[in-house]
Formats: sequence, C-alpha cells, structure tokens
Amino acid sequence: MGKSDRKQDERMERDNRRDRKERPHKHERREKYDNQRERTEKVKRERRSRSPHGRRREERGDRDVKPRIKQEERDRGYERGESPRESRNENVRVKEEVSMNIKQEREFHDRRRQENRRHQPENPFQSSNNASASQEENDEAEAPKEREKPNFETSGALTEDTNTYRGVVIKYNEPPEARKPKRKWRFYIFKGDKEMPCLHVHRQSAYLLGRDRKIADIPVDHPSCSKQHAILQYRLAEFTRDDGTTGRRVRPYILDLESANGTFLNNQQIEAKRYYELKEKDVLKFAYSSRDYVLLHENSKDDEDEEVG
Repeated sequence: MGKSDRKQDERMERDNRRDRKERPHKHERREKYDNQRERTEKVKRERRSRSPHGRRREERGDRDVKPRIKQEERDRGYERGESPRESRNENVRVKEEVSMNIKQEREFHDRRRQENRRHQPENPFQSSNNASASQEENDEAEAPKEREKPNFETSGALTEDTNTYRGVVIKYNEPPEARKPKRKWRFYIFKGDKEMPCLHVHRQSAYLLGRDRKIADIPVDHPSCSKQHAILQYRLAEFTRDDGTTGRRVRPYILDLESANGTFLNNQQIEAKRYYELKEKDVLKFAYSSRDYVLLHENSKDDEDEEVG
C-alpha cells in the first residue's frame, strides 16, 4: 500500500467522521455563547476589582448602561432566532422607518397649514373705516416721494483751499465791510470775584474764539466750548446823527459759529450765524465756562462814538 493511498484513506475517514457529527441546536449555541459571555464578564470584574477606580464603582453600585442595553438587544435577537449582527441591523432599520414616518408627518402638516393660509378668508370683524384707513396708508406708501429741492446755499468747498490756516479749514470768512478799529477795545475777564489779565482786541479786524489753540486768536479752554466757537468782528456801519445827517463808524459784533453749547450776550443766548452788535460794558459768556468777558475801551467814561468821515 503506497503512501498516497494511505493519505487518501485518512482523508475519507476524516470526511466520514465530519458527516456523522451532528450540528448543535440553536439553544445549545446560545448556551455556549452565554457561558463564554459569563467567563469574559467574570474576567472583567476581576480586573476592575484590582483597580481603585473599579472598587469605588462597585461600592457605589454603578454599572455600565451601554453594555446592558446591548445585551438586551442581543437577548431580543436570540428570542427571534437571530444572530447579534442581524438584531443590530433590525434595530437600525426600525429607527430609520420611525424617522421617515416623522418626516412624512411633518411635511403633511406643513402642506395643510400652507393651504389653510392660502384659502383663509378676510377678517369679517374688520370695520369699513379700518379697511379704508389701511387702503389710504397703502396708497400713501405707494405714492412716489417728492424729489429734494435744490439747495443753493454755500457749502464752503470753494473756500477750503483759500481759507485754511495751519492745516485747519476756518468756518468763517470776513465780510467786505470788515475794518480795523481805531478805538482801543479791551476784554476784561472775571472768573467769579477774581480778575484775570485783560485782552487788547483792537489790533486786527476779527478775532476767532475757540478751544483749538492752533488757530484761535483768543483761546477758550473750557471743555464745553467748541474748537471754533465764535467770532469777534469789527464792521463799518452807517448811523444817523441827532441833526439828521448820516455817518459811518466801526462797531464790534459777535457771531456764534454754530457752537455745540452756544454763546451768551448779557445772559441771553444768541442765534448762530447772526451778527449781534456789542456795546460798552456788554458781558459775553461762552458755553458753560464760568468766565465773564466784559467789553470796554480806553475812554469808557466818555460816551462818544468813533466816527469815520
């Protein structure tokens, strides 16, 4: 008997033994799996008991929730005669069906709401007056707006290049009747009961008062004052004498440059962009500053006016 024949006989005998061997029943398979699961859980418990964290969990009585849920799913699968993988697939399929049903139900209700809004009748309780008022409002909203009328006032853009001093654009231009006074006007400044040094304001035709010391002729340092607050301007104006003849004289005027907190003449706020003639002993205040500016000249006791021609 050759070697190849011996191997062939052994193979046939092994096949026969495999055929005679009966396939175990599904309950026997489950019992085998349960025994194996018990052994693995026992090993896990022993490993946990060795660690301090595991001992604390056993003392508190905590258990893993996720493995317990998985085990319940497996048990349900075994009851239906399914393998663990088939039971998991069944759970996924059920979840997908539930989510699909919820989505379809939402879409159905959305469509119904849209149809109800589309076919909803007008409010029967609305009065005719309210309806007419709403119609008028709609007509006014639909009416075209009137175009803005042209504004021919000066914008200051043309004088920006010629009226710039030390890099700052001045808000004011001197009028043609501006003159330098011959009378020596002065500002006597009082802060409460304290007298400050007086200011001689007769050496030029106009003085700029403001908080910006870079361009101001008379600095006003109070924080409530504007950078370009007011202008003291000398102008040549006509007047009538007692005998009926006319003459001309240079008089001081104050002009507010649209300041934030205003200019006050004898405790009365003046309008912006308007000349106010100043007289002897007039008192000026700027914004919320506590300083009083009293206008006087070298012959304040005399009441004579300065005449030109």
